[in-house]
This record gives sequence, C-alpha cells and structure tokens, in this order.
Amino acid sequence: MKRISYWVLSTITTVVLLFGYHTSTSGVLAASTSVQTPISGAASSGSSSSGSSSSGSNPPTDSTESSGTSAGSSAGAAAGTTSTSSTVTGDVAQTRWGPVQVELSLASGKITDVSVVQYPNENGRDIEINSYALPVLIQETLSAQSANIDMVSGATVTSDGYLTSLQSALDQANL
Repeated sequence: MKRISYWVLSTITTVVLLFGYHTSTSGVLAASTSVQTPISGAASSGSSSSGSSSSGSNPPTDSTESSGTSAGSSAGAAAGTTSTSSTVTGDVAQTRWGPVQVELSLASGKITDVSVVQYPNENGRDIEINSYALPVLIQETLSAQSANIDMVSGATVTSDGYLTSLQSALDQANL
C-alpha cells in the first residue's frame, strides 16, 4: 500500500512540475521589437551609428579626424602629436539565421570600440543567443586586438559571421 501511495504522489508531482515549467521563449517574444539596435563594446561612445541597414551591404565608411588637444592627454598636446581615429565597417556576412556586420572604431592603429550593426534578431531564440554571445565576442576582440578570438559555444553561426565581418573590417583598415 505504501508503494502505491509513493507512486501516485511522485506521478502527481511530476505532472505538476511539467505543466508548471516555463520555456525560455515564454516572455522573450513579447519583448522582441522590429527595430535592430547596434550592440557596442563601449559603455558610452561619442558617436552613434547611422542605424541599421535593410539593404544587403553597406559601403565601408572610413573617416579620419585629427584632434590636436584633449583634456585627458596634456602630454600628447604638449608634444604637438595628433591622434588619428577612424571608423571601418566590415562586409555583411550572410549566415543561415541572418546577416552579421561589424563596425570598428580605430585610434592610432588600435581597436577602441566594436559595434555590431547587423545581427540575427528575428525570433526570441536569436535575441537570447545574441544577447550573451555578442558582448563576449566584442570583449574578446578588444582584448586580442585582432580576429584571432574564440567562438562562443552555442552561438556558432553568429560567431562565424562575426569573425568573417571582423576580418573584412580589419583588412580594410590594413591591420
């Protein structure tokens, strides 16, 4: 009689747990929007991107500006040096889940910021994966200062597209 009681209680507990489980896409789809926001590596950047592109490819942007003095670098200003900064946009990498495109901000031959202009965000799963994968890829890029970075486990397709677009941007910047 005890065995039957335990069996009934364990069956009821299992059924309650199964029906009470919320899947990972329960709340994400309601939060998804149709506007794609670029993901950037800098906490606050002085410039913003021109928005997301709906076309297949954006022409590479390469602007150069000189800043002779700045409040933070009085030694460089005293020596009369100028720092060169530019922005380079990599080619669009078409993946099976959507396009991925990287934009690099460079100063004196160093990567100072990475923005992901285009990335897959058509469904809740894409948003979930890219919300953790892209910041990791950006941080790895800033640390390595090259495209020699590891892929993110669970985001292989996005990582591959990111690396392709990143290498394109680095090639355009001659780095």
